[in-house]
Parts: sequence; C-alpha cells; structure tokens
Amino acid sequence: MLKNQSSSEFDYIVVGSGAAGAIVAERLSSDPSNNVCLLEAGGRDWHPFIHIPVGFIKTIFNPKLAWQFYTEGKNETGGRRIPIPQGKTLGGSTSINGLVFNRGDRSDYDYWSELGNTGWDYDSVLPYFKRIERCEFPVDEKYRSRDGVIPISRLDWIHPVCEAFMDSAEERGIPRNADYNGEAQIGVGYYQRAISNGFRMSTARTYLKAARSRDNLHIRTHAQATRVILEGKRAKGVEYYDSRRKQYVTVFARKEVIISAGAINTPKLLQLSGIGEPGLLESLGIPVQHRLPGVGENLSDHYSIRISCRVRNILTINEEARGIRLFRQVLRWLFKKPSVLGLSPSLVHIFWKSDEKMDFSDLQGVFTPASYKKGYVGVLDNYPGMTCGFWQHRPQSRGYVRIASRDPLADPVVQPNYLTHPEDLHVLVKGIRLARSILTAPSLEQYRDAETFPGADVDSDEALEKFVREFGVSSYHLNGTAKMGPASDEMAVVDPQLRVHGLEGLRVIDSSVMPRITSSNICAPTMMIAEKGADMILKGK
Repeated sequence: MLKNQSSSEFDYIVVGSGAAGAIVAERLSSDPSNNVCLLEAGGRDWHPFIHIPVGFIKTIFNPKLAWQFYTEGKNETGGRRIPIPQGKTLGGSTSINGLVFNRGDRSDYDYWSELGNTGWDYDSVLPYFKRIERCEFPVDEKYRSRDGVIPISRLDWIHPVCEAFMDSAEERGIPRNADYNGEAQIGVGYYQRAISNGFRMSTARTYLKAARSRDNLHIRTHAQATRVILEGKRAKGVEYYDSRRKQYVTVFARKEVIISAGAINTPKLLQLSGIGEPGLLESLGIPVQHRLPGVGENLSDHYSIRISCRVRNILTINEEARGIRLFRQVLRWLFKKPSVLGLSPSLVHIFWKSDEKMDFSDLQGVFTPASYKKGYVGVLDNYPGMTCGFWQHRPQSRGYVRIASRDPLADPVVQPNYLTHPEDLHVLVKGIRLARSILTAPSLEQYRDAETFPGADVDSDEALEKFVREFGVSSYHLNGTAKMGPASDEMAVVDPQLRVHGLEGLRVIDSSVMPRITSSNICAPTMMIAEKGADMILKGK
C-alpha cells in the first residue's frame, strides 16, 4: 500500500459526518479558537434525490451514497443476508434515512443512568434534544423547542385511509397522541419528520451548512479513516484513504480524535487500530495496542415485519407515484404544495403493548397508504394498497461487528443475531396480530380489501413465526457496539463522558455508545448524544 501523502495538524479530528459527526464538528468549530478537521468517507450531498424526501428509495441502495452492508445469514432469519445500508455522504444516514424524528421514551434514558452512566437520565438529556429541534408547530415548551437547528414538521399530506386507520386503532383501545415526543409516547398519530418546505433536513443541510464557511472547519470528503494513530495510550491522529487520489493521508490531533462513524464503522476502525478483543486482533495479525473486549459486541437493531392489504374505493400512493398522477405530484411539490414527493416512508405511528397488562409500550408500529412487493420498502405494488408493520422496542437479542481482514477497505462481519432470544419472536407475532386487529376494525371497512401479504391463511403461531423469520428486515437502527458504561463493566468501551476507557484523547460519539437500544428510531437519540458529547468537550469534561 502507498502510505505517503501530506500530514496536517488540527485541534480535533472528527471521523464521520452523519447524525453525530456533523453536529460535533459544527459545535466544536463554533469556538473560533478550535481548528477542526471533519473526515467523510463519501462525497458531498450533491445528489438531488438526497434532498427530495421520497428519493430515499433511490439513495438507500446506491453504493455511492450508502455503505451496502449485509448481515450474516442465520437459521433464525431463513439463512438470508439482510441489507443494512448506512449513509456514506455528508450528513451520513440523515441524508438517506426515513426522516422520522423520534426521541424514545423517558425510561430509555433513566435506564442508561441506572447502569452507571451518570448524567444520561431523561431530565439531563432533555435540554440537548431541545437544542436539536425547531418544531414548525405549536409545542409544550416543557418538552419541546421551536428554537433549535433542525426543522421538524408534521404531515401536511393527509390521506383518508390514514385517518380511518387511526380511527380503527382507537376502536381497538389505542388513544390518539398528537406528540409522542412530548410528555408521553404511547398512542397513535402522525409521525414528525425532518422535512421543511418539501425538502429533507439532514445534518449536512442544517448543522454543516451553517459551518462550512468557517476558516477553522476543514471538511475532507472521500476520506475513509483506516487507523487511529496511537502514541502509547494516547490518540495522536488518524490515517485515512483518499479514494479520489488513491493514496493514504495522515492527520494529527493536538487535543482529541472523535470517532462518529456509526455502529458498524466505529468498531471496525477501533479494531483496525489494535483496540479491541485481543484474540480477534491476534488472529488477524494486528498488534494489540489496547485491550477492550467490548469493542464490536452488544450490537442490536430493530427487526421489523410488515403486512399489506389491497385497498378499494380510493387511490393510494401506489397510483399517485405512477404515470400522469406522478407528474401532477411533481408539479405540486415544485409549487410547495402537499405532495407524495415530500413524504417520509411511514406516515402514522403506533406505540402500544403486546400484552395489555404492561405499563409501557413494547411495540412500535408504522402505517402508510402504500404497499410494496413482498412487504419490503422499495418497489410499489401495481394495485391500491396499504401497509402496517411493527418492531419490538427493546429486543433482547445481541450480536457483533468484527473485522475479518487487516484490509481497511474490506467490510467487517456484521451479525445482529436477530430472533436468537425467543421472546423477540413471540413479541413480533403479537405485533402481527395487533396490526391485523387494527386493519380489520370497522373504521377501515370501506377501504379494506383482502390481505395480500402474507395472506389471511397464514394465521397459526407456527405459520406466523415462519413468516417473521423469512420476511422480517432491519429497521436500520444499529447501535451499541462501543457501549457506554463505568469502568467496572468489562464490556463497556466508553465512560459516561464518551472517552474510550484506558486511552487519552479518544472519544466515541455516535449510536455505538448506546448501552441499550432506545424505544424509537435512533437518529434523534444519536443527535442528542452528539450535542451532549460536544458540550462535554467544550466544557473540558
């Protein structure tokens, strides 16, 4: 390998420009005395489909814009290698994701604190959530904010089938909830989205847009970090591969290296740097620089399953996204009117319980007046359809991310171990039955036709378990692979200040540090982690 090239020195080096890294870089560079280098493996967020919300269908599987990672096949999921794409452009996954803004429940963060992570209880992290959001609707200012950075909107394209679905949920005992990010999460209502005036609001379009012109922020794209440079037990810099010039470059940090590369690339980078489980590193001929057995372990994700029905008596997104109707929708979008082009893939949320005896929700549901072939978001069915799906809030299955090669450009092994804990499968079967209960309630009768996927004949517990195993997919909510915890927890990778245990000048600030998955999409919690992490650095903690 050619490892020549220029060397540069900065105060801080931030690896990754996604939900976390863009925020960290912006906040650190807001102090003009800090010289900050931001490394992004992908390119600039130039592609027009990034900025059009419905464009996620085109971007998420584009290798120029997203890492095309896959899980390892496993019997519990039919031997399938399940796609788990992650953003690879400025803005990271906030430039390609489903746009939902969902913080999670108060209990998520109180539990983090109970594990020994002082300062991560709900009351402590709430100000950082409020620092992120600029709600474009009236809010309870005790819980929400209209003064933050990222515009958060409510749905402006109202479809009668969505309203009927929510009426049906109420008929099944699920109350309406206009703000699941407010005082309480449980209930049914419309999702809030990082969309404004019909455009996606990524961290690149918001945080970085304000910071790009700063002389003290240096953004290097096409720069894939390959190794953290250690001098003894202190991080001194980062080696990266410049994919345009086909050469390796070294940059140095006077103060800190911050890894914000996501739940797959963060542990990969640590392991390539000799930081991790000694047996794994030695088996690949990588010198052990620092023993940390938890690196890459504790991986979790939301494994989701969807069912679809044919719709009658009304048009759905399936028809509005084709032919002359699509042309009309484009014109509406261009004239800033409600349009299918400005939609997130999920329109309605359901937070509910798989068992009525529970005090909290353990299921998150999604609904949209659209349906996809084989239930997988991508190719629309050629008839009117609607889809309802669920995932388990806090799955108990845990997996890992482990490098399989010394080659820094090779993909690591990613094994979430979906459904290896039997309770996870049982909860998802209950989720399917809950979805069917709502879809067959009286309020949807005028629109509901036959269930098309998997079909009403798939009804026994055994048949539904088989369906979950064969057709469940990732929700792309990977986390936990550099978990936060006190020094007494041998599997903890970072402390409550997000500093890597036993090393100086090195932090991890992204979804990797979550000790347990949140009862939500993980984008908003990851942004909160970034705001809090950057604040701790600026305060010298």
